[in-house]
Amino acid sequence: MVEKISTRESVGQFLADAGEEFSNLVILGGDLNKSTFSNIFGSKFPDRFFDFGPAEQNIVSVAAGMASTGKIPVVSTFAVFATSRPYDQLRVGVSQSNLNVKIIATHAGILTGEDGVSAQSIEDIAIMSALHNFKVIVPCDVIEALQATRIAIESDGPFYIRLSRPATPVINKKDYKFVLGKGSQLKDGNDATIIACGIMVSYALDAAKSLQDVGINCSVINMSTLSPIDMDIIINSAKDTGAIVTAEEHYISGGLSSLVSQVLSTNIPTPLESVALTSYAESGKPEDLFQKYGLTSEKIFHAVKKVIDRKKSL
Repeated sequence: MVEKISTRESVGQFLADAGEEFSNLVILGGDLNKSTFSNIFGSKFPDRFFDFGPAEQNIVSVAAGMASTGKIPVVSTFAVFATSRPYDQLRVGVSQSNLNVKIIATHAGILTGEDGVSAQSIEDIAIMSALHNFKVIVPCDVIEALQATRIAIESDGPFYIRLSRPATPVINKKDYKFVLGKGSQLKDGNDATIIACGIMVSYALDAAKSLQDVGINCSVINMSTLSPIDMDIIINSAKDTGAIVTAEEHYISGGLSSLVSQVLSTNIPTPLESVALTSYAESGKPEDLFQKYGLTSEKIFHAVKKVIDRKKSL
């Protein structure tokens, strides 16, 4: 049975522990602190914890001000509220000034489930990847999320880390080392490459196993850093397999599919198929939403077969 651990809960506890190591670490929340588990930090360091209520523009502006005085501010709220609502403040106050603000957002994508469409952030990767200077990370599991959070705190400059609501499968081994800006090859294969991020890495591995059962050997890459994206691993995979499938829990425009497409089109044009959202979702259990909107290993399986057929026709 696959072990599942909550990234939002684990990162919340990590930040509370990191508060002892980094005396200039502060957290700014917005009335969702129990849900993001930033309340653990707040209980431990009440003088370094600030609850603004549902005022995300103010949260980001104050975070920028704190960063300019030498603090390491972490903005903690749901992904949809951390990206869409304060976009002007992120753009002008943080990105253009290249300030040391960390946006660590939970409840991303349609894994948010029963919270409904208004709380399901499916555009956040596109929004944050468009902001110059921001490092954008979508961890595939708790091991990667914890390492990425530490690197964000220790590194200068703005970061966006995308976490989920429910517990998600643990994919990496304990000795895994996250490297900012580098994709991680989880499986070798020469027929096609599946490039995935976040929760879809687990589905990509399941699809690769099913494909191997029918004689198709796929390479699987965990592309946890979306900005800057690992161009080398994309180009090398395109050379090795000649066929690419991307898989993401995000809208098809502006996310992983778009970023990979840009690398391929400007360096090594390659057949590509994408498994992603093509519309807004609705309220429901995550597993039902994933099935209805095509975020499944079966969908990846068929996308691989399709892209291989396209490769053969060239």
